[in-house]
Amino acid sequence: MARADITNQMTRAGLNLIQQALTIYDAELKLAVCNRPFQTMFGLPAELVTPGARFEDTIRYLVGHGEYGDVEDSERFVLDRVEQARAFVPHYMERQRSNGRTISVEGSPLPEGGWVTVYTDITEIKRQEKLLRSRSEELSDQLLTHAERLAQTNRELAATNAQLEEAKRGLSEMEARIRLTTEMMPAHIAHVDRDQVYTYTNRRLSAILPGRASDIVGLHMAEALGPATAARLSSQVARALEGAASVLEFTEPESGRRIRTAFTPDEGAGGEIEGVYLLSTDVTEEAQARAALSQTHKRELAAQLTSGLAHDFANLLTIILGLQGRLEKLPLPPGAAELTGATKSAARRGGMLLDKIARMSGPREIHPVPTDLSEMLAAFAPLAGAALPDTITLVIDVDPDPQPLLLLDAGSLQDSLLNLVLNARDAIGQEAGEIAIRVRAVSETWLEITVLDTGPGFTEQALKAALDPFFTTKGEHGSGLGLSMVYDLTQLAGGTVKLSNTPRGAAVSLRLPLRHASGDTRAHLVLLVEDQTELRATIRDMLTGLGHQVIEAASGAEALALADLPGLDWVLSDINLEGDITGVDLLTRIADRHPRHRLALMTALPHGDPLRQKGAARWPVLSKPLDPAALTHLFHAEAVA
Repeated sequence: MARADITNQMTRAGLNLIQQALTIYDAELKLAVCNRPFQTMFGLPAELVTPGARFEDTIRYLVGHGEYGDVEDSERFVLDRVEQARAFVPHYMERQRSNGRTISVEGSPLPEGGWVTVYTDITEIKRQEKLLRSRSEELSDQLLTHAERLAQTNRELAATNAQLEEAKRGLSEMEARIRLTTEMMPAHIAHVDRDQVYTYTNRRLSAILPGRASDIVGLHMAEALGPATAARLSSQVARALEGAASVLEFTEPESGRRIRTAFTPDEGAGGEIEGVYLLSTDVTEEAQARAALSQTHKRELAAQLTSGLAHDFANLLTIILGLQGRLEKLPLPPGAAELTGATKSAARRGGMLLDKIARMSGPREIHPVPTDLSEMLAAFAPLAGAALPDTITLVIDVDPDPQPLLLLDAGSLQDSLLNLVLNARDAIGQEAGEIAIRVRAVSETWLEITVLDTGPGFTEQALKAALDPFFTTKGEHGSGLGLSMVYDLTQLAGGTVKLSNTPRGAAVSLRLPLRHASGDTRAHLVLLVEDQTELRATIRDMLTGLGHQVIEAASGAEALALADLPGLDWVLSDINLEGDITGVDLLTRIADRHPRHRLALMTALPHGDPLRQKGAARWPVLSKPLDPAALTHLFHAEAVA
């Protein structure tokens, strides 16, 4: 027998031992629980003491058996009692039954709806009161009346006390639920009074702002949060105390986390503002995603603005180079050859500048993959060192070494670091100097990479504008796109770039989201579907080079037959396949037959193509040409999801 059944039997047996009759009806006016004295007291049939019996049917039965005496309109009487039950209020009453016995009726509502009623036979008590009245001639009628009233008042008071205890118990349970709910929320919830002293808090402050205490009730905001953070919030608290709700988003300087705090006035019963409720959440990852999305939108806008201009400008440069070439073949006066050569050199430089603009504004995607940062920097050192003269030393310092593997786009990060190293080299010039790359983790939120040099440092103008496209201090030797490209790549990754000067020279700090590679890195059995033989062989070599096992299919029909193989993890299919079936149709059929298979598409179609958009609505879509980083990112991202 189940434990729940045993418990119900024990509860019912205990209720039957009570001499008073007891019923509990739920919010739908259906019987939930009753004891045997209830059936015995009113002589009810079995169907009316069975859970689920309707209150209306019970009243109709009692009226029909004369429980309430002579009733002119029995159906009206039943409906009135049902309406009273729907608007149930606590009560105590005494009434005489048709059989001459007197009962007291005590009802109390339940927090979840419904009510509990206790019926007590007080016939003997009433007889004793009557006997006392008849046999106590020496007592005045007034004293007896007061005694009777006192007895009834005591019974009513006992009922009221029971209701108060039940209400108190309900309030305690409600407070416990609210406390549990606030502790479970991933946010800091608090209340401060008009003096900015905390009167309530959950224990989430240390999770939002590391290094702060969790129990801050009784502390001033400056003491609990620190003077700098409290000063930042004080103006919003002051506004809330004047009745204006607001939201503030700020970066906490010590941890670098982005925090959003909502301020809600606490309006008391008299209409006066008694304090402020504060709800603080960590929106660092959201801010990083917003920054990356904003940068993507900027890139798309730049691509739209420059694509047409670059095309026309390239045509003009082609004409200029052609005319200068023809001019050089003509007999020219002294000095003209130098002018034509300079013109051609300038035109070629314009072509190089166009190429950089195209690479900067063209579509680019960040593909974070599990990366050993120490190994990546060890491979980067000889690449950067080859571009440095013997007079400049390169130092790489990783402290502490962030382990385990991190999610990084190693290619983009190397491009950024190489740009910074070359800029530092140009700043140092012919003098002996040092370039240092220092890496550290910031509050388990950011990976900070700082490139320092011993050059002259940034000018005031450069500190303000060096990240803008085309700003350069190198004159005709600089394009002004190096630092802009670094800023662009960092923003796409959800990070930030900061320029500063040190006592020894310049410093450029990159902050990237610190994300540990915790996804699935095991080998997979992959079904590769590609109808072009050479391309299929290339992608197969990439997959096997990443440690995966590959089964090849040259058509959709062949892929459908192979999709039933045991142990298959992934299906990677081209969208355009020879025959009547597309890659989208193929994956749809496989998904219906094998819902646990992980599926992805690859294509050279543009993003706006309807077939690509149809596939992207359900599965990841990789753009051709593929590279190992894109494949690694696909497997890792799907494992994390």
